[in-house]
Amino acid sequence: MKDLKQFMLSLLLIFSVSTAFSQTKITGTIVDSEMNGSLPAANVTVKGTGEGASTDIDGKFSISTSKTQGEVVITFVGYTTKTISFSATSSQTVDLGTITLESDSSQLDEVVIVGRGIIDLAKDRKTPIAVSTLTSSEIQEKVGSSDITQTMVNTPSVYVAGQAGGFGDSRVSVRGFAQDNTAFLLNGQPINGMEDGLMYWSNWSGMADIANGIQIQRGLGSSKLAISSVGGTVNFITKATSKREGGFISAGVANNDYLKTTAAYNTGMINNKFGVSVMLTHWQGDGYNDGTRGEGQNYFISFGYKPAEKHNLNFLITGAPQKHDQNFTKRLSDYQTYGRKYNNNWGSLNGKYQSERTNFYHKPVANLNWDWEMSDKSELSTVLYASWGRGGGTGNYGASAIRTNGLIDFDAIRDRNAAVGDGVMGDNKSYLIRSSMNNHNWYGLVSNFKHQLSENLVFNVGADLRTYYGTHYRQVENFLGLNNWTESRTLRDGSNQPVGSPVFNTVTESQNVHAWGATFNTIGENQRIDYDNSERISYGGVFGQIEYSNDLFSGFFQGAISNQSHQRFDRYDYLREFKDSEKVNNTGYNVKAGGSFNINDQNSVYVNAGYYSRQPYHDNIYLNFTNQVNPLTENEKILGLEAGYSFKSTYFTANVNGYRTSWKDRVKTTSRIAAADEVINGNPVSAGTEIFSTNEGVEQLHTGIEFDFVAKPLSNLDLRGFVSAGNWEYKGNVVTTVRDQDRNVLNVTEADVDGGKVGDAAQFSAGAGFKFTVVERLSIDADYRFYDKIYSNVGAVKDNLELPSYGVVDAGLTYKMLVGKDKSKSVNFRLNVDNLLHTIYISELRTNIKVTDRVNPSSSTDFSTYQSSGKVYDGIADANQGYFGLGRTWNFTIRYNF
Repeated sequence: MKDLKQFMLSLLLIFSVSTAFSQTKITGTIVDSEMNGSLPAANVTVKGTGEGASTDIDGKFSISTSKTQGEVVITFVGYTTKTISFSATSSQTVDLGTITLESDSSQLDEVVIVGRGIIDLAKDRKTPIAVSTLTSSEIQEKVGSSDITQTMVNTPSVYVAGQAGGFGDSRVSVRGFAQDNTAFLLNGQPINGMEDGLMYWSNWSGMADIANGIQIQRGLGSSKLAISSVGGTVNFITKATSKREGGFISAGVANNDYLKTTAAYNTGMINNKFGVSVMLTHWQGDGYNDGTRGEGQNYFISFGYKPAEKHNLNFLITGAPQKHDQNFTKRLSDYQTYGRKYNNNWGSLNGKYQSERTNFYHKPVANLNWDWEMSDKSELSTVLYASWGRGGGTGNYGASAIRTNGLIDFDAIRDRNAAVGDGVMGDNKSYLIRSSMNNHNWYGLVSNFKHQLSENLVFNVGADLRTYYGTHYRQVENFLGLNNWTESRTLRDGSNQPVGSPVFNTVTESQNVHAWGATFNTIGENQRIDYDNSERISYGGVFGQIEYSNDLFSGFFQGAISNQSHQRFDRYDYLREFKDSEKVNNTGYNVKAGGSFNINDQNSVYVNAGYYSRQPYHDNIYLNFTNQVNPLTENEKILGLEAGYSFKSTYFTANVNGYRTSWKDRVKTTSRIAAADEVINGNPVSAGTEIFSTNEGVEQLHTGIEFDFVAKPLSNLDLRGFVSAGNWEYKGNVVTTVRDQDRNVLNVTEADVDGGKVGDAAQFSAGAGFKFTVVERLSIDADYRFYDKIYSNVGAVKDNLELPSYGVVDAGLTYKMLVGKDKSKSVNFRLNVDNLLHTIYISELRTNIKVTDRVNPSSSTDFSTYQSSGKVYDGIADANQGYFGLGRTWNFTIRYNF
């Protein structure tokens, strides 16, 4: 009997050991469908058991189970649940590979990655770059009532300013370079202005609703296009036609009577061939600062069609017609008198609110994407796109405004105009509100062919074609009691000289501010005032890239060459036979190369270099807004060098990037509003006039280092942070031309600016944040950001003014409630409180007045300084003009997903 017991125990032990050793190991990697980014903390369980695991920081998981076949269930908040079968045969390890999770029905998911060969995402190239990626869920959480730029604030070396100007008036700086020197792409199509490279975010007020992801590539980036971005490249990837039927309805409220409603519906794929997704949005609000009201809509329509297995087509059209009243920079002393939210661009007319400065615009954008999988080694992606911009901005024209207690007295202006009757230029009595119109038609095509030459070698080649026709003129928006308006000018000949007698022009028609109205109504040429001109800009480029990669090493080389032609047509200031300017052609190119080395599974390093010869913008080619060609313009030269190190582990990932960017022969224009009557080089300038300063021949040198990390010390806690330290300076001498808003030259000077600090962005910034999941589907998050070494935005000067440093805290709360019989529907709640501690700070300045400067420099008896007179705010002379940052703001959104 004893021997039998021992035999049975031995048999049981052998069975137990064999069972333990026969366990199946299941591995895989979880990524999201939008940006192919890893999803840490996703739950993976073996169906019918208690066995499971969470993905690590790289989205990887490993589960040991006694089952040899069955199903694993993958869940992640904000994404649809996915079930995958597994079966262990001869091997005890089952690798499920890369598993893609789709966003839930609160978002418009893709049928395909739209223009997948056109959109240059960092994941598509093995050689690393300095990059930050935002998914649609992050965008939806963070944007609130702001424009899309608010989502980028927790990114190293990115500074967002200008929010105090009004809805959509913010600006983005990357590594100290303004947004006219950063490339912004929408589904692979360039969207920077063709004339000046600028971005007007009010035109893209719907971007937060339609963006499936944003990738911010700092420095050289991975773009293959024939573009030469100095600061970096920002890729916006929109939603496309949804794979399944469903949609959502959402409503949001915020401070200052902000309201936003959105509805979306997707037909899903019909017969796996065709589908439609539609989204409509309306928003309105009073704005944080006085006199900054705004309202607008956003529409998005996407048609997806799959004619054959290897072909995907997607057509989408989107637009965001809007109007918003604007706030300009003012003296700090004005804020001290009237309050931090003071705006002097508005008043009342007949007892009702009236603004002098309103931006209104509608820019429909359409693109057709075709992706063709030619073979298992070759694919062709093409996007054909178009945009049609209509609208402009209002302002005063003629006599100065009458003001009472810091605001415009439109009733008094109307009464003065009524007494004049017929308005005449220069009578100093007639005042009207004009609209400066900026209309355009833009068409383009981008195509990329990708071929896998071998297992390790990939080749890309493509073309970038664009043509742009813009028209600029002024029209009367409101006569304010005048019967008409008459002005004169002397026409010019082909040598740009005035000839003949003055020509008089009388207008009697006006058009009100309305984005939709501007889309379909254009005033006649005989009813235009002040100026009326157009330009044709045509652009053609080719690009190519080759990359070799294996498990240890990757290297790439890419190059692009482009030709850009410009011609100006002036119908207002030139004789008819001389209205067409000389056509100017410029050739530019760029080359980039780099390599990376994987030291081991956790450590890798990279180095990249690039040289750009970039054509000047249209506005810098023709002098003083005339047909006269500027003989001093030449291609800008940019040399970029960067290197980086990356560390990855299960619970911690960090990146260090260093960069050096040299930018020569550049041109920069800044502007300000004259706060009081002043004289510039003997030229009188009245209060309220916008003054432009253009610097030519400038060289900038930007160097810096960036550090960012994400960590997951607990399964329900995510940590993140960054530090960026830069040194951005001007080199050599600069020629500065000062003009008023009517484009008259007021002054030309030359100065030594060597060592002067580049302004308009924080040269040092740091931030840290967390997201804590309290219970399933309930989380809180917060971010702190600190900014230092911010200098005034005055262009190239040797001794720039430094602003006080500041820090802000943003916080948020998210809850998702499952509803419906099968819990397939949900209601999402999101609360944001930005600048939680209500920090009061100066976000930007556009003047350079020191506390040691004299208050009255022209006086022969008064030698007092701002310091000695006590005219100082937070260490800054109170005559400086700028903006305060926004104080505490909040927004709350509820969304029903079906």
